[in-house]
Amino acid sequence: MSEDVTRRNLLKQTAVAAALSAGPAVMSSSGQNNRLRVGWIATGSRGAHVMGQMYLSSKDLVEVTHVCDTYKGNLAKGKDIVQTQGKNTPKTTVDYRDVINDPNVDVIFIASPEHWHYPMAMAALKAKKHIYLEKPIGHTIEEGAEIVALAEKTNVVVQVGTQNRSNKLYIQAKKMVEDGYIGEVHYTRAFWYRNFDQTVDPAKGVPAAWRYIIPADVSPENTDWKRFLEAAEHKNIPFSKERYFQWRNYWDYSGGISTDLLVHQTDITNFVVGGLVKAELPLSCMASGGIYQWGGPDDREVPDTMSALYDYPNKFHLNYSCFFGNDNFGYGEEFMGQKGTIEVKDRQNLSYSPQPKFIRGAKPFSDKGPLTLNYLKDFNQPDATADHVRNFLDAVLGKGKAIAPARAGQIAAIPGHMATQSFRAKKAVFWDAKTSKLKIG
Repeated sequence: MSEDVTRRNLLKQTAVAAALSAGPAVMSSSGQNNRLRVGWIATGSRGAHVMGQMYLSSKDLVEVTHVCDTYKGNLAKGKDIVQTQGKNTPKTTVDYRDVINDPNVDVIFIASPEHWHYPMAMAALKAKKHIYLEKPIGHTIEEGAEIVALAEKTNVVVQVGTQNRSNKLYIQAKKMVEDGYIGEVHYTRAFWYRNFDQTVDPAKGVPAAWRYIIPADVSPENTDWKRFLEAAEHKNIPFSKERYFQWRNYWDYSGGISTDLLVHQTDITNFVVGGLVKAELPLSCMASGGIYQWGGPDDREVPDTMSALYDYPNKFHLNYSCFFGNDNFGYGEEFMGQKGTIEVKDRQNLSYSPQPKFIRGAKPFSDKGPLTLNYLKDFNQPDATADHVRNFLDAVLGKGKAIAPARAGQIAAIPGHMATQSFRAKKAVFWDAKTSKLKIG
């Protein structure tokens, strides 16, 4: 069968599968022109991007009525996006409680630093608001478990921001696995490599991992530092522009590689091959690495180099690596089966290669021919975030099911927290499925 015919058949099958995912009605739209009324918490770089993607895909469904951020510059930026894209003027506040407690708000978007996910999500759930929550679901395993329990008890829609699940390349990969393209599978390799220009002006670019641009006007007067620290372990730290704007580099607010990047890849591995492997959480993890890149005095706490090895039940192994000093291999996953390999690279390209490659004279183990797919050419999907947001809003309106509900977000996050704990303890960690507890060493 030619690659073009195979491509057409696969794309048609994927479209049919998506059309069959409708779920029961949840609520009717409200607000201006019958739109869902949205409260938006945090409009930094990620929050502003997700908001833009929401307007790109779902402008017809929403009215952003509230914007919240503890830095006045971000607050003004969020308000401007709403006025420009939504053509209305939202209320603004530095206190997320003002947004959640307003009875006129239907759904909440939370794009705050990681250490704030738990208190904000729990407050929203208690108010019975539907939530789009950036990953990881919680700053700890215990926080995530509480969010899942309350979400399922209150029966609201929660969508965790693991947007790869809405990426049509991964949906395609999942379908191919189910159709037997790779056969029996026991191994996946996942990786995320980045590099940075150390000569760039930090006022104009990012010279090192998570050293995001700090606005020139930042001061204690326009940045609510005390409020930022409310949910952190250490609450008496003097005002720090670096900790506020580059928070991913500090354990109090972030799990670093493990919960920013690794979570995406444990999640998508479970999404793509989990049905075949029939194992959601690993039995053990051993992680190592360190702060190896860029040298010199630096107050970073999280590593820029990490490898993690996971053993799952049913004889499945995940090999993960991340390094911020070379981007030659980019980002991706290789789903390896006895009959073939599916590789997704940089969220842009999917390739399928039948086995074997180096057994001289052997016939192909699969009747499927080589295949390549591109995110723009074959799916016209520049950024899966737009579709992920649309899926969430459709689920709230009863037009579908959330593709990344709270429980899936927790299953994605637990391996990330396992890697963090293993790295910090310098020991292997083990997951007890009976007690849902982590054992170190």
